[in-house]
Amino acid sequence: MMIKRRDALMSLLFGGSMLGLRSLATGLPAKFLLDPKKALADMATNACSIPSGAQYVIFATSGNGDPMSCNAPGCYDDPTSGVDFTNVAHPPNFAPATAGVTSLTLNGKPYTAAAPWSMLTSIPNNVGSVLGRTCFAHVMTNTPVHPKEPQVLQLMGTTLNAEMFPSVLAAQLAPCLNTLQVQPISVGAATPSEALTFQGQALPTIPPASLNATLANPTGELSDLQPLRDSTLNSLYTLYKTGTPAQQQYVDSVVTSQQQVRGILPMQLMALQSITANDVGSQINAAIALIQMGVSPVIAIHIPFGGDNHSDAGLTTEATQTIGTADGASTNVTGVAAIAYLLGQLGAAGLSDKVSFISLNVFGRTMLNRSGGGTVLDNSGGRQHNQCHQMSMMIGKPFNGCVIGGIGPVDTNCNPTTESAAFDYGAMPINPKTGVGDPTGMAGDIIQCTPSGTPTALASWAQTVMTGLGVPASVINTEITAGTVIQPALASS
Repeated sequence: MMIKRRDALMSLLFGGSMLGLRSLATGLPAKFLLDPKKALADMATNACSIPSGAQYVIFATSGNGDPMSCNAPGCYDDPTSGVDFTNVAHPPNFAPATAGVTSLTLNGKPYTAAAPWSMLTSIPNNVGSVLGRTCFAHVMTNTPVHPKEPQVLQLMGTTLNAEMFPSVLAAQLAPCLNTLQVQPISVGAATPSEALTFQGQALPTIPPASLNATLANPTGELSDLQPLRDSTLNSLYTLYKTGTPAQQQYVDSVVTSQQQVRGILPMQLMALQSITANDVGSQINAAIALIQMGVSPVIAIHIPFGGDNHSDAGLTTEATQTIGTADGASTNVTGVAAIAYLLGQLGAAGLSDKVSFISLNVFGRTMLNRSGGGTVLDNSGGRQHNQCHQMSMMIGKPFNGCVIGGIGPVDTNCNPTTESAAFDYGAMPINPKTGVGDPTGMAGDIIQCTPSGTPTALASWAQTVMTGLGVPASVINTEITAGTVIQPALASS
């Protein structure tokens, strides 16, 4: 569903009766404006379950099953696994022992990766090294089917009531961030399988260009925020000034000043006016604008990273899209450059410590070089679907610079095997205390697939993300019905 009508979009983002715009103008939560007396009375029982650490989330997902993982840290010479990586296929310009690879140090450990990943070492984000808070997690989704993207977002049956993981996050983060809505927003769904649901209800996709057309009008609603603030507060003044001292202190602490409101208009209009298309750069700009307006706690985008590259001769498209273009105004922002652009924009907006980037794709791509030389993986000249592996990323203040798990030879059931018997390379069992990928699958390791045991890696990754975002263990264990936290991925570890 593509939102086209202006009124529908305004209602979707800001609710009826200008509720969301009044919340944006005053700083008061929308639920407060809906029923101020009840909100003041219920202050002691805040619905926020996260005492600290709540972050906005920009959630990248792709139903294409891009080869995002195939040239990343952990797919070359993982120093902890001892796996032979000779037969892992890379594009010629990303092959080992060429100028197309680089050395990255993550939490004191050296890794090899395709050179584009070095873009993350020099991002001006005001927080020091981005690599120090970038985690590459090698986990499998156990499906090779594009239309099962919704099931992957439901963590393959391990979320309560089959809720999508972005929606699980949004429900926990919204009360703490006081966003205008609880539901996540997708600005980048490229296929129907990437569309989001919330509590069983389908959510519309909002193309970035529609935000420009609807909101970036100097004579529109955003230009009236200051008088809207004053009139709203005047109507509430008597009510909250006759409350308890604690209630008065709360309201005063969140109310937006006139000076702050004057700053909202040019900042928001500038961000929205920069959105001219629906490409990745525009999605990133839209996501940041929606976060700055406090509309939703989770914004979903789509970053091309090589696509469904069955017939990608020489893996040329994969190499091109992995590098991408760093200019956010370009229509060719892809791959690592898109991630670097996103992180740079967050830094410029002062949001580096307030927003985390999370990714989860439907599946990864095959990596075993079946030809005995070169980069041809099969008779189509490209990569096939790999249910045994994909790589999720977590970048943000709550996370450690690290590689979680790794790859190794697997059989047709995705279980570790010998190199000579390999069907492909897949994600290895993970030691939750060390984060190391272990081909031997020792007792206590997080299982990636059956018949080795009940698969818990995807759920464990989700539990780890939620822990990093400050969600209490009691809530996590209710919302995610399997798995265990992978401690080394967390910045507090």
